[in-house]
Parts: sequence; structure tokens; C-alpha cells
Amino acid sequence: MSPLQTPRLDDRSFQDIVDEAKRLIPQYAPYWTDHNLSDPGVALIELFAWMTESIIYRLNQVPDTLYVKFLELLGIELFPPTAARADLTFWLSAPQPEPVRVPVGTEVGTVAVGGDDPIVFQTDQELTIVQPHLMACLTATAAAPNRYRPQWDELRFGHTGVTTFNSLQAGDAVYFGFEESLARNLVRFEFTAPPRGIGVNPASPPWRWEVWSGESWAPATVQEDTTGGLNRDGHVLLQIPARHEAIRLGPEQAHWVRCRLVDPHAGQPGYEESPLVMTLTCASVGGTVSAQHAQPRPRESLGHSDGTPDQTFQVQYRPVLPRRHAENVELVLQDGTIETWTEARNIANSGSEDRHFIWEASSGTIRFGPRIRYPDGTIHQYGAVPPSGAEVIATGYRSGGGARGNVGANTLVALHTSIPFVDRVTNLDAAQGGVDAETIENAKARGAMTLRTGDRAVTAEDFERLTLQASPTIARARTLPPSRPGNPVRVLIVPTVNREADQLSLDDLGISNDLYTQVAEYLNERRVLGAALEIGPPVYQGVSIVARVQTEAGRDPDLVRHRALQALYRYVNPLVGGSDGAGWPFNRDLNVAQVFALLADIEGVARIDEVLLFPVDLATQQRAPAGQQQIALEPGALFVSFRHIVI
Repeated sequence: MSPLQTPRLDDRSFQDIVDEAKRLIPQYAPYWTDHNLSDPGVALIELFAWMTESIIYRLNQVPDTLYVKFLELLGIELFPPTAARADLTFWLSAPQPEPVRVPVGTEVGTVAVGGDDPIVFQTDQELTIVQPHLMACLTATAAAPNRYRPQWDELRFGHTGVTTFNSLQAGDAVYFGFEESLARNLVRFEFTAPPRGIGVNPASPPWRWEVWSGESWAPATVQEDTTGGLNRDGHVLLQIPARHEAIRLGPEQAHWVRCRLVDPHAGQPGYEESPLVMTLTCASVGGTVSAQHAQPRPRESLGHSDGTPDQTFQVQYRPVLPRRHAENVELVLQDGTIETWTEARNIANSGSEDRHFIWEASSGTIRFGPRIRYPDGTIHQYGAVPPSGAEVIATGYRSGGGARGNVGANTLVALHTSIPFVDRVTNLDAAQGGVDAETIENAKARGAMTLRTGDRAVTAEDFERLTLQASPTIARARTLPPSRPGNPVRVLIVPTVNREADQLSLDDLGISNDLYTQVAEYLNERRVLGAALEIGPPVYQGVSIVARVQTEAGRDPDLVRHRALQALYRYVNPLVGGSDGAGWPFNRDLNVAQVFALLADIEGVARIDEVLLFPVDLATQQRAPAGQQQIALEPGALFVSFRHIVI
């Protein structure tokens, strides 16, 4: 069944109006014979035709406007924009003995170019940059991971040094204990180390830095390594993750940072001899905190209540981002009393004494409850009515959001708030997650679908449809029914990622706590009673494709290889992959025949000699030693590209 088309109330164009007016000239002005463009009368006709066309355009918007209003009456509103997020790194001018605090709400923006307004981000939480106090050092081997050998004296006095990886087996580790939590700090580890741990690739040593997060060992990001894998004097610049908790290891209770030996990458050698650390000094040179594309708005008076139900007030700036704890609505009564009212998602269950209101994000409208009369004559007030004469005040809010906030790396460099001892700020990675507000066309299609299918999660398709409705930052959703009675329904989420296909990594596909909470709350309101839910990401199976191709005569081999690599990265991709470009399908295996067909269509490829598929563990970035002709997908899994090679 085809959808009903929105009618055009008047389909005449500018030229149609001009031609119609000229045809009427002999009837109303028979002595007017010069109809050329140079005639002043014809110029007036064209002027009035242009004005008429403008009126017709506005008239034709009436069906769309009425359609949207009908959707609003049914409770279907436009999705507001979603704000982009980025991690901001604040660099100190020099290490400070006292903690340096970057307050919550610190504003950082792009540099204004021309007449464009800067894009402003605001930090979500306070960042405390503290100086680390090293207090302990331990080592452990892969064979006895819980048997810790104290090395503090060897490190502190620097006579014999610390042998970091005693057995040279994956799992050997050296542990550094600190008195305080270094959460979110950017810590510089200054090593003195002789060139003893030779054999490894100095640009990619086979180690992994981790911290104890309170539940498990969480990875810490190495921003810079000038030691060549602890083979010379230098420093390792380490970004500590958001959680860094204390735990007792052996005789010491401390906040631990460890360096663990892992298997070397495929084709790369490992250590021939363990590195030796003679001395170590540590200093915090900055810190990283998450931020959101948001423009803070101050306290704003919205007007005075007239004491009637169903009143609406509108804030000055919109769209409005989800409110925080201190962002609310207050009423200042005529006697000076201040009442704090509570925002509700809907007021269908609110009583006449409940101080509830609804804050529409897209329009910025604050709506108080209506009074409804029912057929039996009873009248119900949904939510309290603001007293007459009371001043309605928005205590504060944030506006912004949209794809405009997806700025590139190292563009958020303008610090709008002066902070002592902070020298500069930047975003080391690109901002992600910004999505524009929903278009009217999309809302019309979604509204029709919602009316046909309802707002309850019963079937697997219902769960997928409602999951996509929960947030515009979700690109794909998949539902796995319970494997046996009593097991939960698994809802798998693939987030929207604004990154080139060849740069997509496992970290980009993670689900934030905010998104998880948003989806869980949305589905819990709509699931069938007794249905248990488990929300999480799919299992991502890494694939590395190695292909040997022959280029056509006269073609640039480097250009052809580049095209082939880009095609492979886009094809094996959970977001834009597959034959239809909508993301690699669930439950579809990958075989060499598909790759042959893909590469055969690349401009400049004359012949494909060989294709091999290598499974990759994305968590450890380890590639299987032997190539395969086909890689199967488990239920609920998706392929992700990893370091394809075209030779």
C-alpha cells in the first residue's frame, strides 16, 4: 500500500502566473499591445507574480503544518538534536605541588573564523590534577601472577634496577603503586633505562599499560613514548582512565599502574632480554575530562502566571539539552515565597497538587498541566496550576547540539574560562555523537509507523524499532530472543560513529553509560510485564584481509591499492558495510568470493591473484597465524575491519 501524498493546494509556478496574466490583458486592457519585458506594465505583472508565488508557497505549507500538529496531539514530537561529546585535555604550564582543579562547566571552544560563532563545549564534571607520590614497586610473572616480588628498594636507590619482565612470557608485569588516585590525570613517567630490552619494534613495543579500576584492570592510553620500549632514557606519557582505585597487592595497599607484557604483533619480534628500569620519577602534566557541545544559559524570567490551567512559557534559546540537577523551574509567588517544581516526562499520572511540568526540548516550551472534563461531568486537573501572579523562572539550562559539534581533533583550543596554572587545552580526538534535530519528513514517516505498530515491545521487531527511537545516536539495533525460557531478551546496539571507515576502532563502537541508561529507561516503560532485558553491544569480530592484485598497464599501482583498501574498509564495516551500504548484516559470513567480486569492480584492477581472510582478536589486536577462505559469524556478531593489506 502506497502512502497518501501530501496535496499541493495550488501548483502554479511563477511563469504560470505571468502567462495567465498576459492572456487576460486583451480582455481588460485591449489598447495595451506592448507585452515585451521592457514594458513597465510587464515588470509590474512579474512583481505581483513573484509576490503571489510566495503566498502560494506559504499556503502549500498548511498540510504539512496540520500533519505535524496532529502528530503532536498524539504525543509524537520531533526528536531534539543530540550534543556531540569530546575528551578535553588540559595541560599545565608546569607540574604544581598543590592540586589544580578544573571546575565543572568550564567552557572551551573553537577559534572563531570570520563571522562564524565559535563552537563551545562545556565540561561535564570537575577535574582534579594532582601530583603523584610513588610509594611501591612490584613484579610478577605469568606463571605466578598473584605472587608479587617487592622491588621498591631496587627502584628507589637505583643501584641494581628493576627487571620488568622476568620470564619474558606474556603476562609478566611490573607494578607501580601511588598514594593517591590519578584518575583522569595525564602522568609523565620519566625512566632511566639502559639499552637492554632489545629485539622489539621501538615504535610498537609488546606491552600494555593498565590501572586498577575497582573491578578490573582497565587500559591506560599511551600518548607518547620516547623510551623505545624501555630501551633508553626517556618518558612515557600515560592517560589514566576515569576510575583509579586502591587495592592490596602483596604487602602494599596502593593505587596501582602496571605495565604488562603481551604477545608481539604478527610478524614482529619480542624482547630478547627484559628491559631494566634504573630510576623512575613521575609528574602530572595535565588531565582529561569529558565535555559536551553545550552553551550554558543563565537564569531567565519567562513571565507571570495568570492562574489558569494548561499554561505555556518558552525559553529564549532552543533547542534545550537534557536538564541537569540544578536546571529546573522555580515560581516566585507574590509574597516572595520560592517554589521549586519538578520536570516530568508526562503528567498523565500527576494529581492536582503535584508541582509538575513538561519541558519540550525542541521548542523550548515549558508546559503546565491541563484541566480535562470527562463525559460523566467529572473534572480532573493533571498537575498543579501555577498561582496567579507568580513569576515563572528557568533557573538555567543549556542549548546546543547537532552535527555541527562533530569537530575534528585539536580544534577545541580556545579556553573561555581562565584557570590558574593551565597553559592550554585541546581535544586529542575528534568530537562524536552530534546529531541534528529530526526533520519533519522523518517525523511524518515515523508517526505513521508508530500509529500502525503501537508503542509496546512485544516482538523482536518491536524491540529494534523502539531502541532506534530511544536515541538518534543509535545507528543499528538487533534483538536476540531468549535462548531458553527465563533468559533475558538481548538488545544489541551499534552507536553512530562519525569517523572514516579506515579509522574505525573497537573503542569507537563502545556504548556510553548515558546511552545505556537512556535506552534502558525507554524500553523498560514499553516492555511486556515479565520480560527481562539485557542491553549491550554486539560481539565484534575483527577481520584482516590480505589480497594480491595485478594492476592494469599504465595505472598507478599505489592509487589502485589505495582504492582497493578503501573499498575493503567500507565493505567490512558494521555501519556502512555490506552490499547495500547499511552495515554488515547480522548472521552473514564472509568468504573470499565476496572479496574477489568487490575487488574486481575497482577501477585499475586487472587481475586478483589471491585473497586470504585472517580472524583478529580486536581486544588484543592479535591476528590468527593462518589465513582462511571463510570466516563465520556467531549470532549477534558483526565484522570490523583491521589492517587490511593489498599487495
